[in-house]
Amino acid sequence: MKIEPVSVDFNDEQKRYLEGLAVGLKVSLGGRAPAAAATAAEPTGPDAIHIKAQDKVLASGRKLADQEKVKRELHPFDAYEKLKDQARSNAAPSAADNFRWRYYGLFHVAPAQDSYMSRLRIPNGIMKHWQLAGLADLADQLCGPYSHVTTRANLQLREIPPKHAVMLLEGLSDLGLTARGSGADNIRNVTGTPTAGIDPQELLDTRPYAREWHFHILNNRSLYGLPRKFNVAFDGAGRIAALEDTNDIAFSAVEVKDGFGAAPGVWFRLGLGGITGHKDFAKPTGIIVEPERATEVADAIVRLFIETGDRTNRLKARLKYVLDSMGHDKFMEAVEAKLGRKLTRVPDEALKPRPESDRMAHIGVHQQKQQGLNWIGVVLPLGKLTTDQMRALAKIAADLGDGEIRLTVWQNLLLSGVNDDNIALACAAIERAGLSTKASPIRAGLIACTGNAGCKFAASNTKKHAAEIGDWCESRVDVDTPLNIHLTGCHHSCAQHYISDIGMIGAKVPVGDGDDTVEGYHLFAGGGFGPQADIGREVYRDLKAADAPRTVEKLLKAYLAHRASPEETFLAFARRHDGEALRQLAEAQTSSEVSA
Repeated sequence: MKIEPVSVDFNDEQKRYLEGLAVGLKVSLGGRAPAAAATAAEPTGPDAIHIKAQDKVLASGRKLADQEKVKRELHPFDAYEKLKDQARSNAAPSAADNFRWRYYGLFHVAPAQDSYMSRLRIPNGIMKHWQLAGLADLADQLCGPYSHVTTRANLQLREIPPKHAVMLLEGLSDLGLTARGSGADNIRNVTGTPTAGIDPQELLDTRPYAREWHFHILNNRSLYGLPRKFNVAFDGAGRIAALEDTNDIAFSAVEVKDGFGAAPGVWFRLGLGGITGHKDFAKPTGIIVEPERATEVADAIVRLFIETGDRTNRLKARLKYVLDSMGHDKFMEAVEAKLGRKLTRVPDEALKPRPESDRMAHIGVHQQKQQGLNWIGVVLPLGKLTTDQMRALAKIAADLGDGEIRLTVWQNLLLSGVNDDNIALACAAIERAGLSTKASPIRAGLIACTGNAGCKFAASNTKKHAAEIGDWCESRVDVDTPLNIHLTGCHHSCAQHYISDIGMIGAKVPVGDGDDTVEGYHLFAGGGFGPQADIGREVYRDLKAADAPRTVEKLLKAYLAHRASPEETFLAFARRHDGEALRQLAEAQTSSEVSA
């Protein structure tokens, strides 16, 4: 009997399902000859958890994001010889390899710069003096002669030609440093309280917990290749805010009272889902974690994210969107199932209030908990350090301090362990290096991402424009309260514009009747963090960069003229008004240039 072929017209969704099924079968067979009774091979090894998640997407008929295909084709950590080949020929990477090399902490940033940028991993932001001096030597030899302190208490090196990429990575290892996993779909630099172990008011020294998590990541390949990047921070309740609530996992030291079913003492309160570029802070889960079990809990959370995160849409691939879909309670029940035990829950009233942070404690001289010792907050020009300044600070730390350099999320650093008798000498040495230990409220909280001078995503030259705002406003407005002004170049929000008193995000501003644009910003006001956490509201849209200094000046003058009392902060003032009212108050002010 002859069987006639059947012609079937499938719709687009059915076709995608069949395509995905075919790809999934091909991968699962792993090149083996098909057999009628054969079952698909179960993925094994450290990458199995990721392959299974990808297979699930394909089996459902959906398509993987391009970056997922790159990881599946050749895992970055299996491609080091390819990176070395490119270095030997001084070749720029393909788009796929540019993604792969971010697993090693290398970012090719063309067209902004025809070179790599390298972002390091420095747990809790603390390094030794000889590491900073060694980095300066590496930078002089292999990179641009400078570094940038980032908003994750980290360092970036820039202007690295492809031929120097491997030498840099191996040179970092010689210094006891690494850049592994600091980019792409990985767990980024682990932040903590910069004054950990020396802060008079801290509840907990975050260093051992940040360090344990750091090495747990480095030594576990299965924790690389997540659906998207992932941030974890530890706050010990010290005087300098660690901005832990802007992270995917926020561990916040809290003191638990007696009588609530948990042992009284210091625990970590667990928050989840912070991603302020998407207008969300980490939300409290009602769960507290024993500090010594923080790594165990974080590991379970990350593994659940690996299994449930979106691998088809990069814009929806962060933990926040898993939580939005599952709900925090259901997600944490699944985490508990992974752990094989229930976590401890307490009501808010079981927790004592966190000691207040000091928005100026990262600048100037401050007493440590150790008698007769001090930390000195050094002001950096928008996070930039020349190699000569790096070596100078390393020497000051070695000669006059405890030998440590502590980076902060505020794009500056601290020198710790300075004896009372050596404060004046240390400050003079810092000044001699072209830096300072003093800053006005405007300058102390002025933060900017790399901007379009070094990042292809940025719409504006943020560091240049931030400097112009600081120079213009500092001499024209006598602000007497702590103030944060953050400039970020794009939607990635590396400078976290939404959580600052005045936040600006880069934009191409139309001019004239044609298609011409100039660099500019959308300006927000009233953002905050910690106990004042909230997203700023838009005040100006399509503000030309050339007009930004005068506009910020007028906004600050409106604050000084209309605040309810001399004690009212800019944040409180801004939140008493909507965006339109703030704009009207600002526009009623006169710029000093006009009146001069």
